[in-house]
Amino acid sequence: MAIHNGSLSSSARPMELDASKLKVTLTSNPKTISKDIMFGQTTTDHMFVANYDPVNGWSVPEIKPYERLSLDPTTSCLHYATSVFEGMKAYRGPDGKPRIFRPIKNMHRLVNSAERVALPAFDPEALLKCLIRLVAIDERWIPNLPEHCVYIRPFMIGTREALGVLPSEEAMLLIIMSPAGPIFKPSPTAPTPSFLGVNLLAVTQFTRAWPGGTGAHKVAGNYAPGFQPQKTAKAAGYDQILYLLEDTTITPGKREYKVTEAGVMNFFVVLRRDDGDLDLVTPTLDGTILPGITRLSVLELANAHTRSPLDGVNHSTKIHTHERTITLSDLTSWHRDGRLLEVLVVGTAIVIAPVGRIGVQRVDENVTPNGLAPMAENGEASSKEHVLVMPSYPETAGLGPVGMGLKTRLVDIQEGRVEWEDWCVVCQ
Repeated sequence: MAIHNGSLSSSARPMELDASKLKVTLTSNPKTISKDIMFGQTTTDHMFVANYDPVNGWSVPEIKPYERLSLDPTTSCLHYATSVFEGMKAYRGPDGKPRIFRPIKNMHRLVNSAERVALPAFDPEALLKCLIRLVAIDERWIPNLPEHCVYIRPFMIGTREALGVLPSEEAMLLIIMSPAGPIFKPSPTAPTPSFLGVNLLAVTQFTRAWPGGTGAHKVAGNYAPGFQPQKTAKAAGYDQILYLLEDTTITPGKREYKVTEAGVMNFFVVLRRDDGDLDLVTPTLDGTILPGITRLSVLELANAHTRSPLDGVNHSTKIHTHERTITLSDLTSWHRDGRLLEVLVVGTAIVIAPVGRIGVQRVDENVTPNGLAPMAENGEASSKEHVLVMPSYPETAGLGPVGMGLKTRLVDIQEGRVEWEDWCVVCQ
Protein backbone atom coordinates (compact mmCIF):
# COMPACT_ATOMS: atom_id res chain seq x y z
CA MET A 1 0.00 0.00 0.00
CA ALA A 2 1.54 3.30 -1.11
CA ILE A 3 1.40 6.31 1.23
CA HIS A 4 2.26 9.84 0.08
CA ASN A 5 2.26 12.87 2.39
CA GLY A 6 0.53 10.86 5.10
CA SER A 7 -2.42 9.75 2.96
CA LEU A 8 -3.28 6.72 0.86
CA SER A 9 -2.44 6.97 -2.82
CA SER A 10 -5.20 6.67 -5.43
CA SER A 11 -4.14 3.08 -6.12
CA ALA A 12 -5.32 2.12 -2.63
CA ARG A 13 -8.83 3.53 -2.99
CA PRO A 14 -11.68 1.01 -2.79
CA MET A 15 -12.86 -0.18 -6.19
CA GLU A 16 -15.98 1.38 -7.69
CA LEU A 17 -18.75 -0.80 -9.11
CA ASP A 18 -17.49 -1.42 -12.65
CA ALA A 19 -19.95 -2.74 -15.23
CA SER A 20 -17.16 -3.27 -17.78
CA LYS A 21 -15.87 -6.11 -15.59
CA LEU A 22 -19.23 -7.87 -15.42
CA LYS A 23 -18.80 -11.65 -15.30
CA VAL A 24 -21.60 -13.77 -16.76
CA THR A 25 -22.13 -17.43 -15.92
CA LEU A 26 -25.19 -18.93 -17.60
CA THR A 27 -27.23 -21.72 -16.05
CA SER A 28 -26.87 -25.22 -17.43
CA ASN A 29 -30.32 -26.13 -16.15
CA PRO A 30 -32.94 -23.56 -17.28
CA LYS A 31 -36.23 -23.65 -15.40
CA THR A 32 -39.54 -24.57 -16.99
CA ILE A 33 -41.81 -21.55 -17.27
CA SER A 34 -45.29 -22.31 -15.94
CA LYS A 35 -48.43 -20.77 -17.41
CA ASP A 36 -49.69 -20.16 -13.86
CA ILE A 37 -47.84 -16.98 -12.90
CA MET A 38 -47.53 -16.53 -9.14
CA PHE A 39 -45.98 -13.14 -8.45
CA GLY A 40 -42.98 -13.34 -6.18
CA GLN A 41 -43.06 -17.13 -5.92
CA THR A 42 -41.25 -17.89 -9.17
CA THR A 43 -37.88 -16.39 -10.02
CA THR A 44 -36.03 -16.26 -13.32
CA ASP A 45 -32.94 -18.31 -14.10
CA HIS A 46 -30.29 -15.77 -13.13
CA MET A 47 -29.41 -13.15 -10.52
CA PHE A 48 -26.91 -10.32 -10.17
CA VAL A 49 -24.49 -10.11 -7.23
CA ALA A 50 -21.69 -7.77 -6.14
CA ASN A 51 -20.07 -7.56 -2.71
CA TYR A 52 -18.50 -4.61 -0.93
CA ASP A 53 -15.91 -4.35 1.79
CA PRO A 54 -14.29 -1.11 2.99
CA VAL A 55 -10.74 -2.18 2.08
CA ASN A 56 -11.19 -3.56 -1.43
CA GLY A 57 -14.43 -1.81 -2.41
CA TRP A 58 -16.82 -3.45 -4.86
CA SER A 59 -16.05 -6.93 -6.12
CA VAL A 60 -16.26 -7.93 -9.76
CA PRO A 61 -20.01 -7.84 -10.50
CA GLU A 62 -21.49 -11.13 -11.58
CA ILE A 63 -24.60 -12.51 -13.27
CA LYS A 64 -24.94 -16.15 -12.34
CA PRO A 65 -27.57 -18.88 -11.91
CA TYR A 66 -30.15 -18.07 -9.24
CA GLU A 67 -29.16 -19.60 -5.91
CA ARG A 68 -29.73 -19.34 -2.17
CA LEU A 69 -27.62 -17.02 -0.01
CA SER A 70 -25.48 -18.16 2.89
CA LEU A 71 -25.37 -15.67 5.79
CA ASP A 72 -23.82 -15.82 9.23
CA PRO A 73 -26.47 -15.61 12.00
CA THR A 74 -24.90 -12.35 13.22
CA THR A 75 -25.22 -10.64 9.82
CA SER A 76 -26.31 -7.02 10.22
CA CYS A 77 -29.39 -7.14 7.96
CA LEU A 78 -30.90 -9.94 10.06
CA HIS A 79 -30.92 -7.80 13.21
CA TYR A 80 -30.86 -4.09 12.34
CA ALA A 81 -32.82 -3.81 9.07
CA THR A 82 -29.78 -2.66 7.09
CA SER A 83 -31.59 -3.44 3.87
CA VAL A 84 -32.91 -1.29 1.03
CA PHE A 85 -34.64 -2.22 -2.21
CA GLU A 86 -36.40 -1.10 -5.36
CA GLY A 87 -39.33 -2.33 -7.44
CA MET A 88 -39.22 -2.09 -11.24
CA LYS A 89 -40.72 -3.77 -14.30
CA ALA A 90 -39.50 -5.03 -17.65
CA TYR A 91 -42.08 -5.29 -20.45
CA ARG A 92 -42.00 -6.81 -23.91
CA GLY A 93 -42.63 -4.22 -26.62
CA PRO A 94 -44.44 -4.66 -29.95
CA ASP A 95 -41.02 -5.19 -31.54
CA GLY A 96 -40.46 -8.17 -29.24
CA LYS A 97 -37.65 -6.44 -27.36
CA PRO A 98 -37.67 -6.13 -23.56
CA ARG A 99 -37.71 -2.64 -22.10
CA ILE A 100 -37.47 -1.16 -18.60
CA PHE A 101 -39.51 1.84 -17.47
CA ARG A 102 -37.47 4.87 -16.27
CA PRO A 103 -34.81 2.68 -14.64
CA ILE A 104 -32.26 5.36 -13.80
CA LYS A 105 -34.80 6.94 -11.44
CA ASN A 106 -34.88 3.70 -9.44
CA MET A 107 -31.10 3.42 -9.44
CA HIS A 108 -30.69 6.91 -7.97
CA ARG A 109 -33.40 6.26 -5.38
CA LEU A 110 -31.65 3.04 -4.33
CA VAL A 111 -28.43 5.00 -3.82
CA ASN A 112 -30.31 7.54 -1.68
CA SER A 113 -31.95 4.80 0.39
CA ALA A 114 -28.58 3.12 0.96
CA GLU A 115 -27.11 6.38 2.17
CA ARG A 116 -30.01 6.84 4.62
CA VAL A 117 -29.10 3.58 6.43
CA ALA A 118 -25.33 4.09 6.09
CA LEU A 119 -24.76 1.41 3.46
CA PRO A 120 -22.00 1.93 0.86
CA ALA A 121 -22.57 3.96 -2.27
CA PHE A 122 -22.34 2.70 -5.85
CA ASP A 123 -22.48 4.13 -9.36
CA PRO A 124 -26.15 4.02 -10.43
CA GLU A 125 -25.22 4.05 -14.13
CA ALA A 126 -22.99 1.01 -13.61
CA LEU A 127 -25.75 -0.93 -11.87
CA LEU A 128 -28.17 -0.02 -14.65
CA LYS A 129 -25.80 -1.45 -17.26
CA CYS A 130 -25.65 -4.70 -15.32
CA LEU A 131 -29.45 -4.75 -14.97
CA ILE A 132 -29.94 -4.26 -18.72
CA ARG A 133 -27.69 -7.26 -19.35
CA LEU A 134 -29.59 -9.37 -16.80
CA VAL A 135 -32.96 -8.55 -18.38
CA ALA A 136 -31.61 -9.35 -21.84
CA ILE A 137 -30.33 -12.73 -20.61
CA ASP A 138 -33.64 -13.68 -18.96
CA GLU A 139 -35.98 -12.04 -21.46
CA ARG A 140 -37.74 -15.36 -22.21
CA TRP A 141 -39.44 -14.92 -18.82
CA ILE A 142 -41.32 -11.77 -19.88
CA PRO A 143 -44.91 -12.88 -20.71
CA ASN A 144 -46.21 -11.74 -24.08
CA LEU A 145 -49.54 -10.68 -22.56
CA PRO A 146 -51.14 -7.28 -21.82
CA GLU A 147 -50.17 -5.82 -18.43
CA HIS A 148 -47.74 -8.68 -17.80
CA CYS A 149 -44.07 -8.16 -17.10
CA VAL A 150 -41.03 -9.33 -15.23
CA TYR A 151 -40.88 -7.65 -11.85
CA ILE A 152 -37.33 -6.57 -10.97
CA ARG A 153 -36.09 -6.40 -7.39
CA PRO A 154 -32.70 -4.67 -6.93
CA PHE A 155 -31.69 -4.67 -3.25
CA MET A 156 -28.76 -4.21 -0.92
CA ILE A 157 -28.18 -5.83 2.45
CA GLY A 158 -25.67 -5.04 5.17
CA THR A 159 -23.42 -8.07 5.64
CA ARG A 160 -21.28 -7.05 8.64
CA GLU A 161 -20.83 -10.23 10.70
CA ALA A 162 -21.12 -9.01 14.28
CA LEU A 163 -23.77 -8.05 16.78
CA GLY A 164 -23.78 -4.41 17.80
CA VAL A 165 -25.78 -1.33 16.86
CA LEU A 166 -23.33 -0.03 14.28
CA PRO A 167 -23.42 0.70 10.55
CA SER A 168 -22.54 -2.15 8.23
CA GLU A 169 -19.44 -1.31 6.22
CA GLU A 170 -19.82 -4.57 4.32
CA ALA A 171 -22.69 -5.07 1.90
CA MET A 172 -24.12 -7.25 -0.85
CA LEU A 173 -25.89 -5.73 -3.87
CA LEU A 174 -28.27 -8.05 -5.70
CA ILE A 175 -30.94 -8.13 -8.40
CA ILE A 176 -33.54 -10.88 -8.74
CA MET A 177 -36.56 -11.04 -11.05
CA SER A 178 -40.01 -12.64 -11.05
CA PRO A 179 -42.66 -12.86 -13.81
CA ALA A 180 -45.87 -11.03 -12.91
CA GLY A 181 -49.36 -10.29 -14.14
CA PRO A 182 -51.85 -7.71 -12.82
CA ILE A 183 -51.01 -7.70 -9.12
CA PHE A 184 -53.93 -6.19 -7.20
CA LYS A 185 -57.08 -8.20 -6.61
CA PRO A 186 -59.91 -6.69 -4.49
CA SER A 187 -60.66 -8.41 -1.22
CA PRO A 188 -63.42 -11.07 -1.51
CA THR A 189 -64.42 -10.22 2.09
CA ALA A 190 -65.37 -6.65 1.25
CA PRO A 191 -68.97 -6.03 2.46
CA THR A 192 -69.83 -4.30 -0.81
CA PRO A 193 -68.05 -6.34 -3.52
CA SER A 194 -69.92 -4.46 -6.26
CA PHE A 195 -67.53 -1.53 -5.71
CA LEU A 196 -64.95 -1.39 -8.45
CA GLY A 197 -61.72 -0.27 -6.86
CA VAL A 198 -59.51 -0.44 -3.80
CA ASN A 199 -61.34 0.01 -0.50
CA LEU A 200 -59.28 1.90 2.08
CA LEU A 201 -59.53 2.02 5.87
CA ALA A 202 -58.23 5.37 7.14
CA VAL A 203 -56.54 5.10 10.52
CA THR A 204 -54.54 7.19 12.96
CA GLN A 205 -53.42 4.49 15.40
CA PHE A 206 -50.90 3.16 12.88
CA THR A 207 -48.20 5.30 11.29
CA ARG A 208 -46.22 4.31 8.21
CA ALA A 209 -43.80 7.23 8.42
CA TRP A 210 -43.17 10.34 10.47
CA PRO A 211 -41.27 13.63 10.04
CA GLY A 212 -37.54 13.04 10.19
CA GLY A 213 -37.97 9.30 9.64
CA THR A 214 -37.40 7.13 6.59
CA GLY A 215 -40.71 7.47 4.75
CA ALA A 216 -39.01 9.01 1.71
CA HIS A 217 -36.76 5.95 1.26
CA LYS A 218 -37.35 2.31 0.36
CA VAL A 219 -35.79 0.80 3.46
CA ALA A 220 -36.88 -2.62 4.69
CA GLY A 221 -37.78 -1.27 8.12
CA ASN A 222 -40.68 0.71 6.62
CA TYR A 223 -42.57 -2.37 5.48
CA ALA A 224 -42.90 -5.05 8.18
CA PRO A 225 -44.73 -2.63 10.55
CA GLY A 226 -47.41 -2.29 7.86
CA PHE A 227 -48.35 -5.97 7.84
CA GLN A 228 -50.47 -5.85 11.01
CA PRO A 229 -52.39 -2.72 9.90
CA GLN A 230 -53.16 -4.44 6.61
CA LYS A 231 -54.53 -7.44 8.51
CA THR A 232 -56.69 -4.99 10.47
CA ALA A 233 -58.00 -3.53 7.21
CA LYS A 234 -58.75 -6.98 5.77
CA ALA A 235 -60.58 -8.03 8.94
CA ALA A 236 -62.78 -4.93 8.65
CA GLY A 237 -63.59 -5.66 4.98
CA TYR A 238 -61.11 -3.30 3.37
CA ASP A 239 -58.22 -3.88 1.01
CA GLN A 240 -55.61 -1.54 2.43
CA ILE A 241 -54.82 1.11 5.01
CA LEU A 242 -54.96 4.85 4.31
CA TYR A 243 -52.43 6.28 6.74
CA LEU A 244 -53.42 9.54 8.43
CA LEU A 245 -50.88 11.60 10.37
CA GLU A 246 -52.01 14.08 13.01
CA ASP A 247 -50.78 17.62 12.33
CA THR A 248 -51.67 20.49 14.65
CA THR A 249 -49.86 23.09 12.52
CA ILE A 250 -52.33 23.11 9.61
CA THR A 251 -55.22 24.85 11.39
CA PRO A 252 -54.28 26.51 14.71
CA GLY A 253 -56.27 25.09 17.60
CA LYS A 254 -57.70 22.21 15.55
CA ARG A 255 -56.70 18.58 15.22
CA GLU A 256 -56.15 17.82 11.55
CA TYR A 257 -55.24 14.49 10.00
CA LYS A 258 -53.27 14.62 6.79
CA VAL A 259 -53.19 11.84 4.23
CA THR A 260 -49.80 10.23 3.65
CA GLU A 261 -49.96 6.96 1.70
CA ALA A 262 -52.40 4.13 0.96
CA GLY A 263 -50.53 1.06 2.09
CA VAL A 264 -47.41 1.29 -0.06
CA MET A 265 -49.13 3.34 -2.78
CA ASN A 266 -49.16 7.06 -3.52
CA PHE A 267 -52.54 8.81 -3.25
CA PHE A 268 -54.22 11.17 -5.76
CA VAL A 269 -57.56 12.96 -6.04
CA VAL A 270 -59.23 14.55 -9.08
CA LEU A 271 -61.34 17.62 -8.31
CA ARG A 272 -63.83 19.64 -10.31
CA ARG A 273 -62.92 23.35 -10.56
CA ASP A 274 -65.35 26.25 -10.86
CA ASP A 275 -63.83 27.22 -14.24
CA GLY A 276 -64.52 23.79 -15.72
CA ASP A 277 -60.92 22.60 -15.53
CA LEU A 278 -59.66 19.82 -13.24
CA ASP A 279 -57.26 19.68 -10.31
CA LEU A 280 -55.07 16.62 -9.80
CA VAL A 281 -53.78 16.70 -6.23
CA THR A 282 -51.31 14.48 -4.39
CA PRO A 283 -49.65 14.90 -0.97
CA THR A 284 -46.43 16.88 -1.02
CA LEU A 285 -43.08 15.16 -0.58
CA ASP A 286 -42.55 16.18 3.04
CA GLY A 287 -40.32 13.28 4.09
CA THR A 288 -43.23 10.99 5.00
CA ILE A 289 -44.09 10.25 1.34
CA LEU A 290 -42.10 7.96 -0.94
CA PRO A 291 -41.13 9.82 -4.14
CA GLY A 292 -42.66 7.18 -6.38
CA ILE A 293 -41.60 6.82 -10.01
CA THR A 294 -45.22 6.18 -11.01
CA ARG A 295 -46.27 9.21 -8.94
CA LEU A 296 -43.78 11.41 -10.81
CA SER A 297 -44.86 9.98 -14.17
CA VAL A 298 -48.55 10.63 -13.44
CA LEU A 299 -47.82 14.27 -12.60
CA GLU A 300 -45.74 14.73 -15.76
CA LEU A 301 -48.29 13.07 -18.05
CA ALA A 302 -51.11 15.17 -16.54
CA ASN A 303 -49.06 18.34 -17.09
CA ALA A 304 -48.59 17.31 -20.73
CA HIS A 305 -52.32 16.86 -21.36
CA THR A 306 -52.80 20.15 -23.22
CA ARG A 307 -50.06 19.27 -25.78
CA SER A 308 -50.70 15.51 -25.84
CA PRO A 309 -54.33 14.92 -24.76
CA LEU A 310 -55.18 11.90 -22.64
CA ASP A 311 -57.76 9.52 -24.08
CA GLY A 312 -61.24 10.22 -22.68
CA VAL A 313 -60.39 13.70 -21.36
CA ASN A 314 -61.45 16.74 -23.37
CA HIS A 315 -58.34 18.31 -24.89
CA SER A 316 -59.56 21.79 -23.97
CA THR A 317 -59.87 20.83 -20.29
CA LYS A 318 -56.68 21.74 -18.49
CA ILE A 319 -55.46 19.46 -15.70
CA HIS A 320 -53.82 21.54 -12.97
CA THR A 321 -51.43 19.44 -10.88
CA HIS A 322 -50.77 20.24 -7.23
CA GLU A 323 -48.48 18.76 -4.61
CA ARG A 324 -49.98 19.90 -1.32
CA THR A 325 -51.25 18.69 2.02
CA ILE A 326 -54.51 16.74 1.81
CA THR A 327 -56.43 16.37 5.07
CA LEU A 328 -59.32 14.21 6.12
CA SER A 329 -61.38 17.41 6.36
CA ASP A 330 -60.48 18.20 2.74
CA LEU A 331 -61.67 14.79 1.54
CA THR A 332 -64.91 15.10 3.49
CA SER A 333 -65.72 18.60 2.25
CA TRP A 334 -64.79 17.84 -1.37
CA HIS A 335 -66.99 14.76 -1.23
CA ARG A 336 -69.89 16.66 0.35
CA ASP A 337 -69.66 19.50 -2.19
CA GLY A 338 -69.57 17.16 -5.19
CA ARG A 339 -66.09 18.29 -6.25
CA LEU A 340 -64.43 14.90 -5.67
CA LEU A 341 -64.56 13.16 -9.05
CA GLU A 342 -61.92 10.45 -8.69
CA VAL A 343 -59.62 9.02 -6.04
CA LEU A 344 -56.61 7.06 -7.28
CA VAL A 345 -53.77 5.00 -5.85
CA VAL A 346 -50.61 4.55 -7.91
CA GLY A 347 -47.41 2.55 -7.69
CA THR A 348 -45.07 0.26 -9.61
CA ALA A 349 -47.05 -2.89 -8.81
CA ILE A 350 -50.59 -1.57 -9.15
CA VAL A 351 -49.85 1.11 -11.82
CA ILE A 352 -53.07 3.17 -11.37
CA ALA A 353 -56.21 1.94 -9.64
CA PRO A 354 -59.44 3.60 -8.47
CA VAL A 355 -60.52 3.86 -4.84
CA GLY A 356 -64.04 2.59 -4.23
CA ARG A 357 -64.62 3.82 -0.68
CA ILE A 358 -62.78 5.13 2.34
CA GLY A 359 -63.85 4.08 5.80
CA VAL A 360 -62.58 6.33 8.59
CA GLN A 361 -62.04 4.51 11.86
CA ARG A 362 -59.60 4.29 14.76
CA VAL A 363 -58.89 2.17 17.79
CA ASP A 364 -60.46 3.71 20.88
CA GLU A 365 -59.56 3.15 24.52
CA ASN A 366 -63.17 2.18 25.22
CA VAL A 367 -63.13 -0.85 22.92
CA THR A 368 -61.08 -4.04 22.86
CA PRO A 369 -57.48 -3.71 21.59
CA ASN A 370 -58.44 -5.30 18.27
CA GLY A 371 -61.76 -3.53 18.04
CA LEU A 372 -62.54 -0.56 15.84
CA ALA A 373 -64.46 2.56 16.70
CA PRO A 374 -65.56 4.94 13.92
CA MET A 375 -64.02 8.39 13.67
CA ALA A 376 -65.97 11.54 12.89
CA GLU A 377 -64.67 14.46 10.82
CA ASN A 378 -63.28 16.22 13.90
CA GLY A 379 -61.22 13.19 14.90
CA GLU A 380 -63.44 12.29 17.84
CA ALA A 381 -65.06 8.88 18.29
CA SER A 382 -68.40 8.69 16.50
CA SER A 383 -71.42 6.53 17.17
CA LYS A 384 -72.00 5.78 13.50
CA GLU A 385 -69.76 4.64 10.67
CA HIS A 386 -68.09 7.35 8.64
CA VAL A 387 -67.61 6.14 5.08
CA LEU A 388 -66.86 8.11 1.92
CA VAL A 389 -68.18 6.34 -1.17
CA MET A 390 -66.32 7.45 -4.26
CA PRO A 391 -67.95 8.15 -7.64
CA SER A 392 -68.30 4.88 -9.58
CA TYR A 393 -67.30 4.26 -13.19
CA PRO A 394 -68.31 0.61 -13.81
CA GLU A 395 -67.90 0.86 -17.60
CA THR A 396 -64.14 1.44 -17.20
CA ALA A 397 -63.32 -0.94 -14.33
CA GLY A 398 -63.88 1.79 -11.75
CA LEU A 399 -61.49 4.31 -13.26
CA GLY A 400 -62.84 7.76 -14.10
CA PRO A 401 -61.81 9.65 -17.26
CA VAL A 402 -58.58 11.06 -15.81
CA GLY A 403 -57.51 7.84 -14.14
CA MET A 404 -58.27 5.78 -17.24
CA GLY A 405 -56.58 8.31 -19.54
CA LEU A 406 -53.45 8.33 -17.37
CA LYS A 407 -53.32 4.55 -17.02
CA THR A 408 -53.82 3.99 -20.75
CA ARG A 409 -51.03 6.43 -21.61
CA LEU A 410 -48.70 5.05 -18.94
CA VAL A 411 -49.19 1.40 -19.91
CA ASP A 412 -48.81 2.27 -23.60
CA ILE A 413 -45.45 3.86 -22.79
CA GLN A 414 -44.34 0.99 -20.56
CA GLU A 415 -45.28 -1.66 -23.12
CA GLY A 416 -43.62 0.23 -25.99
CA ARG A 417 -46.67 1.29 -28.01
CA VAL A 418 -45.93 4.96 -27.37
CA GLU A 419 -42.47 6.53 -27.28
CA TRP A 420 -42.25 9.21 -24.60
CA GLU A 421 -39.17 11.28 -23.78
CA ASP A 422 -36.82 8.27 -23.58
CA TRP A 423 -38.66 6.91 -20.51
CA CYS A 424 -38.09 3.30 -21.59
CA VAL A 425 -34.69 1.66 -22.02
CA VAL A 426 -34.53 -1.26 -24.45
CA CYS A 427 -32.52 -4.24 -23.17
CA GLN A 428 -30.48 -5.99 -25.85
